[in-house]
Amino acid sequence: MVTGMYTGLMANIAILVLAGFVGFAVISKVPNTLHTPLMSGTNAIHGIVVLGAIAVLGSLPADAGWGVYTIAFIALVFGTLNVVGGFLVTDRMLGMFKSRPEPKEKGDA
Repeated sequence: MVTGMYTGLMANIAILVLAGFVGFAVISKVPNTLHTPLMSGTNAIHGIVVLGAIAVLGSLPADAGWGVYTIAFIALVFGTLNVVGGFLVTDRMLGMFKSRPEPKEKGDA
C-alpha cells in the first residue's frame, strides 16, 4: 500500500518538475510585443481558477477541520490577489502605449 502511494507521489512530483521546465522554456521565448496579450489571457485563466477555488471551498464537508478551511481560504485570497494584481499590471502596461495629449501653449486659450 505504501509503495503504490509513494509511486503516485513521485509521478506527480515528476510531472510538476517537467511542467516547470516546459513553462520556463515557453515563456522565455515570448517576444516583448506579445507579453501584454499573453498576460491578459493568463489573468482570465486565473479568474477561472478562483471560481474553482470558491466551488471547492463551498463543497468541503462539514467535518473538515478548521485547518483545511483556513488553507483553502488563504489559497483563495492569494489567487484573487494574483488576478487583481495581474490586471493592474496589464492596465499599466497598456497605458504605456496610449498617446499623450499635446501640451497647450501659453498663448492658446
